[in-house]
Amino acid sequence: MSIPQDFDPETGEIIKPPKANLAEQSVSELSQALKRTLEDRFGQVRVRGEISGYRGAHSSGHVYFALKDESAKIDAIIWRGAFTKLRGKMQEGLEVIATGKISSYPNKSSYQIIIENIEPAGVGALMALLAERRKTLAAEGLFDSAHKKPLPYLPQLIGVITSPTGAVIRDILHRLNDRFPRHVIVWPVRVQGETAAAEVAAAVIGFNEMEQKPDLLIVARGGGSLEDLMPFNEEIVVRAVAASAIPIIAAIGHETDTSLIDYAADWRAPTPTAAAEKAVPVRMDLLAETASLNARQKRGLSRVLSEVRLRLQAASRALPKPDEIVALARQSLDGAGDKLPRALKSNLQTHTVALTRQTGRLNVQPLRLRVREGRRRIGEIQQRNTRALRQFMVKTKDRLASESKLLAALSYKSVLSRGFAVLRNQAGTPLRGVANIKPEATLQIEMADGRLAVIATKPKSQGTLF
Repeated sequence: MSIPQDFDPETGEIIKPPKANLAEQSVSELSQALKRTLEDRFGQVRVRGEISGYRGAHSSGHVYFALKDESAKIDAIIWRGAFTKLRGKMQEGLEVIATGKISSYPNKSSYQIIIENIEPAGVGALMALLAERRKTLAAEGLFDSAHKKPLPYLPQLIGVITSPTGAVIRDILHRLNDRFPRHVIVWPVRVQGETAAAEVAAAVIGFNEMEQKPDLLIVARGGGSLEDLMPFNEEIVVRAVAASAIPIIAAIGHETDTSLIDYAADWRAPTPTAAAEKAVPVRMDLLAETASLNARQKRGLSRVLSEVRLRLQAASRALPKPDEIVALARQSLDGAGDKLPRALKSNLQTHTVALTRQTGRLNVQPLRLRVREGRRRIGEIQQRNTRALRQFMVKTKDRLASESKLLAALSYKSVLSRGFAVLRNQAGTPLRGVANIKPEATLQIEMADGRLAVIATKPKSQGTLF
């Protein structure tokens, strides 16, 4: 049996160890101290790792994920304000280089990196990112050849989107002036850096919104590394170029450089100088070609006229002379002119004989007989009409006399002639009884020889007295 070192065998008591010379701290105080130590010691770090657990922005706008390699893993946070400024595209499994500071999360007793900037790690990662982005944009149809617009043969106004300083704009203007001078509007933009993509997209949109739009746009920059050309691989630039109503020539980098804007543009130029050469033809070549075509036209026209002249001459030799054509007609006309007087006389004699024959056949006596017969028939008709009218008048007179006698027999005046009278009111309306006669009413009595006005008196038991 072993005896503990802090046990006193004489007294049988446990010997308490002496107290340590350390101040007590709460868990919160210790966590905050660790947090300050981490932030002071690792205030700015660059960490290379693979994105893991990325699910996009939280509803708060912050982003939570992790960075890992073959043997370790660290939690990562991008605050909302920093996330909106990131140029790189976040995606699961992408190897990146994150810049930020190390801090801790006291509630979980864990440490984490707060990322301020993030970018793909190396060219391979950038190429993978661009390949994925190109695939996504191609699926939307932004690179379809059916959407490509033909370039104008000789634009009157050309818009150039590039840096206002440097060799690119000078090369473009110099090449345009050598080939075919045109009006040029330069929209100055940054072609490298954080704001370059937004400026290029705004320039494309701005040209399309101008009242007097250019006939052609050239987006150009000189050569550079893949990182330098990244603004022309951003979605905002690709979508602006694809949506442009103005044809666009993309001239980004040198011949071997390729960016996503090249697929969205209507034509890709290997260099800015090549873009200027594609934009306009050579004026001197056009003048020479025009002169050549003019000369060929004159030679062809002269040749055609010569052939027509020869054919006309050959045809004219086969035609008879004009005098020969009208000779027979003139002879026939002369013969007809000689025969015309004799024919007129013969025609006149023929019509005279025919008229004489018709005149002998004419006689007035039948016409007179027809007139006499007509008069006789008119007299007979008049006599019949007179007799009929007399008979009608006699019958009408007899009928009127009979109806007059009947009317006189039926008239009340015949009754008055026999001593009767008609009693009327003041208005002249006949009265049929005494019931409706009021005292003192003015009445009229009509007799055979006239009318008499009377006044009605009060009625008696047997009738009314006047």
